Amino acid sequence: MTLQTGDPAPDFTLTSLGQEGPELVTLSKITPGNNTLLLFFPMAFTGGCTTEMCEVSDSLDRYAELGAQVFGVSGDNPFAQAAWAEKEGITVPLLSDYEHQVAKQWGVAYDSFLPDKNLTMGGVTKRSAFVIDGEGVIQYAEVNDNPGQNPDFEAIQSILADLG
Repeated sequence: MTLQTGDPAPDFTLTSLGQEGPELVTLSKITPGNNTLLLFFPMAFTGGCTTEMCEVSDSLDRYAELGAQVFGVSGDNPFAQAAWAEKEGITVPLLSDYEHQVAKQWGVAYDSFLPDKNLTMGGVTKRSAFVIDGEGVIQYAEVNDNPGQNPDFEAIQSILADLG
């Protein structure tokens, strides 16, 4: 079941590759008192995901002005995410959901990713966006079945401005 606006954000702990190596990031430790934008995306090193994460990287100052921290989440391992981020200049912190448990928990996992192109991988993350307020409640939820459709960033920024 996909999470909806008003639902409490389910907690998780995922790995990110920081400057000193792998580190664990726990949602319940980063959200208190902070608005958080979680952007789930299918996979690193693909055109649509690169475009999305580069555009968001270019907008990080705007999200900071709106009082929001931003994280990208995919099923790629943290080393692949880091190599991709370095290659493309992506500055959004990336979290690895390598076993797809969070994608399933949040209702954003494909049963079969692009089967018409013979990519039948289950668990790949749907391109999705969630705004979580400082109380840990989802204030915006968007899940796109079409992997080429980016989230509505204008709507997201409007929600964040309202949360102020």
